[in-house]
Amino acid sequence: MSTASITTVRSKPIEDQAAEGDLRSRAEAVAACAAKNADNVDREGRFPDEAIGVARTQRLLGILVPSELGGEGATISDVVDVCYVIGRSCSSTAMIYAMHQIMVACLIRHGRTSAWHRDLLRRVNTQQTLLASSTTEGRSGGDLRSSDSAVEHHDSHITLSRAATVVSYGAQADGIVTTARRAIDAPNSDQVLVAFLKDDYSLERLSGWDALGMRGTCSAGFALKARGEAAQILPDPYQKIHAHSMVPIAHLAWTGVWSGVAAGAVHRARMFVRNAARHAGGQLPPGAAHLTRATAQLRALRAMVASALQRFEAASSKEEELESLDFQTAMNFLKVNASEMAISTVMSCLQACGLSGYRNDGEFSISRSLRDILSSPIMINNDRILANIANTTLLTEVPPLLRD
Repeated sequence: MSTASITTVRSKPIEDQAAEGDLRSRAEAVAACAAKNADNVDREGRFPDEAIGVARTQRLLGILVPSELGGEGATISDVVDVCYVIGRSCSSTAMIYAMHQIMVACLIRHGRTSAWHRDLLRRVNTQQTLLASSTTEGRSGGDLRSSDSAVEHHDSHITLSRAATVVSYGAQADGIVTTARRAIDAPNSDQVLVAFLKDDYSLERLSGWDALGMRGTCSAGFALKARGEAAQILPDPYQKIHAHSMVPIAHLAWTGVWSGVAAGAVHRARMFVRNAARHAGGQLPPGAAHLTRATAQLRALRAMVASALQRFEAASSKEEELESLDFQTAMNFLKVNASEMAISTVMSCLQACGLSGYRNDGEFSISRSLRDILSSPIMINNDRILANIANTTLLTEVPPLLRD
């Protein structure tokens, strides 16, 4: 199985290239384990313990942690590559890894001045602590810029109670990073991001997770009750975290997963067409044209993600660029366009395989890939994203040149 990097955006010295090769081999070890268990994880709707266990053994959960805190100092592009490699084998495992790294990235970019969060990052590296996120609740649904629940301050301690309608792998995580209103009297949009460790909170299940796809993410609903120190609140306001990190990094990591799912489907479709041609004396089956289309779509999808990664890395240290309407719009369009293209790619693979792809069993089944990829437009619903940036698009001029 080819695992060529999804990104070709950085020129690296030889020693960095060697490190990247080591990272890929570690990701491949997780992918190999995930592939063995993916069907059972999907069928049972269970957490992929085996693959996440290998990710811990391979020390992949802490790769973003800076070297001064004991980590590897990997980049977001490295994370997206790992998501892509794992996504080819098990969508749920890849998405869990992506969501964990989004939280780690937020802690690094917005909590490094805090002693409490530096200690947490060290723990992520040394203990391979798995972090979940809780940004969806009650009436606000998928609106990340609105929180119903509020942090309550009690001298140096804080408490938080929230009805979290979706907490992916909440029961299996070692900690939860959650949004909340800054204080009881704060408006819904005045938010903070708070990190809690497992000993700090309790979870009471509100709903289950019997979903069409991404079943192994175990995205149940919980009543979260937490108590901690005021120091566990990240120093930066969530408004800044949202624009600088949460949105762009989430969309980049997610698109890495979806590209991997699409690549896995293309691999199976290619094997089907080759097998059919071999048994027909070299004559291609009727669905071969759909494989050609899927291959072209996958190439375009990978190029889209690589271009977005290049833009993010160039802008990552420039606050004005990260907060610009053009950059924010581009990151939102990435999510919308990549999710739609990934679905189209997997659908083309299904058509290439015909009945063999439609079946739930067999080596050429596209069923799980299709069910999983259909989650992509409703993870932060594309309609919500397009509605939110509608006014921005009215202010954006059509580029006069192709390279503008």
